[in-house]
Amino acid sequence: MRSDIIELMSTTRAQNAAGIWTETTTARQVFCKVTSVSASEFFEAAKIGLRPDYRFTVFAGDYNGETELTYKGTPYSVYRTYNGTNDQVELYAETKAGVTNGQN
Repeated sequence: MRSDIIELMSTTRAQNAAGIWTETTTARQVFCKVTSVSASEFFEAAKIGLRPDYRFTVFAGDYNGETELTYKGTPYSVYRTYNGTNDQVELYAETKAGVTNGQN
């Protein structure tokens, strides 16, 4: 059951009339199921320098390839996805590097 909420973050780049590039980040909320990563997932990811925190399961129609999300005010990076059963996508995430308590 998807009873938690995450914010999926997407960033778009655009060039204004003066030729200056700007980035705009938008967030949209989606329902999800939150679970811990398995021990094997944790240790395999650690071998390549990742620090997995959570597995977020969302409806496939809600996911558009975002690589960043926020859960309970903490930013996370999606390092791996898995297309599960019943039109679900699992997002494996780690705390976003260089960010502490939601602040850069």
